[in-house]
Amino acid sequence: MAERGTYQRSLGLFELVSLGVGGTVGSGIFVVPGIAAKLSGPGSLIAWVIVALSASSVLLSLSYVSYRFTGSSGFYSLFETVFGSRVAVPLMGLYCVSSVFGIATIAAGIGQYITFFTITSVLLIEILILAVFCGLNIVGVALSGITENLLTTIKIVPLVVISLLLIPFIRFDNFTQEVPLTATGLLATIIIVYWPFTGFEICAIPVEETKDPALIRRSLWLVMLIVVSLYLILNVALIGSVGPEVLGASPAPIATAAGLLFSRSGAIIAFIGIIAMLSAMNAYIIATSRILHTLSERFSVPRIRDLSRQGTPVNALLIGCGASVLLLFVSNRFEALATISVITTLVPYIFFCIAAWNLVAERKARIVAATGMLSTAAILLVYFMV
Repeated sequence: MAERGTYQRSLGLFELVSLGVGGTVGSGIFVVPGIAAKLSGPGSLIAWVIVALSASSVLLSLSYVSYRFTGSSGFYSLFETVFGSRVAVPLMGLYCVSSVFGIATIAAGIGQYITFFTITSVLLIEILILAVFCGLNIVGVALSGITENLLTTIKIVPLVVISLLLIPFIRFDNFTQEVPLTATGLLATIIIVYWPFTGFEICAIPVEETKDPALIRRSLWLVMLIVVSLYLILNVALIGSVGPEVLGASPAPIATAAGLLFSRSGAIIAFIGIIAMLSAMNAYIIATSRILHTLSERFSVPRIRDLSRQGTPVNALLIGCGASVLLLFVSNRFEALATISVITTLVPYIFFCIAAWNLVAERKARIVAATGMLSTAAILLVYFMV
C-alpha cells in the first residue's frame, strides 16, 4: 500500500494506451456519425479527414514536448515553463472545465443509448453510473486501470469487426452528394466531429502514476494511430453501406448499419456503445481529478490536494464528479454538452502546439505544430463567427 500523500506508479504502456483510446473512443463515435451525415451527407467524410489531420497534429505536438512534464504537475509544468503562471493557470482551469463537461456529455450519451431498452428514469441511472465509477477511482488507480483495459478491449474489437464486415455492403452511389455541401454545414460538422477525437491527451495526464514517464510519448502515438484508423474506416463503411440519409435519421447509426449483418443488432450495439461510454467516463474522471489535484497543489488548497492511503485524490474526484452531476441537471442534451466540451478543449490544444513550436527547433516538428495550431484556431474562430 502506498504511503499517505503519494501516488502509486502502477500504469504501464497498455494502461496508458487504454486510457487514451478509452477517453477518445466513447460516446462520440456511437452518436456523431449520424449527426454528421445529417448535416453534410457523404461530404461529412471530409470533416472526419480534416479533424483527423488537425487532431493528429496536436497529438504529435504534444508528443514532441512530453519530456517537459515527466515529473510532477503534468501539463501545468509545460504551460508554466513556456507561458508563465498567468497563462498556465487559466489554461489548466479551462481544460478542467472541458473535462467536467466531457464527463457530463458521456453520461448523456449513455442515457441516450439506455433509452433503447425502454428504460425510464434515465437521469437517475446516469447519476448512479457516475457515482459507481467515482467510487471505483477512489479505491485506486490500479483498479480503475484494470477496468479501463477490460472495457477498452471489449469495445474496440467489435467496432473493428463491424467495420470490416460492412465493407462488402458498400455501394458507391451512397457517396454521391445529393444536397449541396455548404461551408456553414461543413463547419458545423467539423465542430461536432471534433468531439470523438478529444481525449487522446488523457494518457499523458497521470504522469506520477506511470511506471516509466518515457512511455507517454509512445502511448500518444499508438492512441492516435488506433483512433484515426478506426474512425476513418468505420465512417466510410457506415455511409457506404446504408447511405447518408438513413444514417442521418438514426439516433444509433452503428446499430442501424449493423442491421445489415445480423438481427437484433440494435440491442447488441447499444450494449457495446454503453461499454464504450463507460470506458470513456472512467478515463475522463481520472483526467479531471488529476487536473484538479494539480491546481490545488499549485495554490495549496487544503483537502483537495490531499491523497488517500491508496494514492488517490478523493476530494478532487468527488468535486469533479459532483460538478458533472450538476451539469446533467442543467442540461442532459448530448449535442449541447459536447459542443461546449470541444470548444473549451481546443484552446489548450492550440497552446500545446505553440509550446511545441517554441521548444522544438526541428523543421518537421514546427510544420506539424503550425498545422495543429492554425487548423484548431481556425475551427474555433469560425465557430464564433458563424
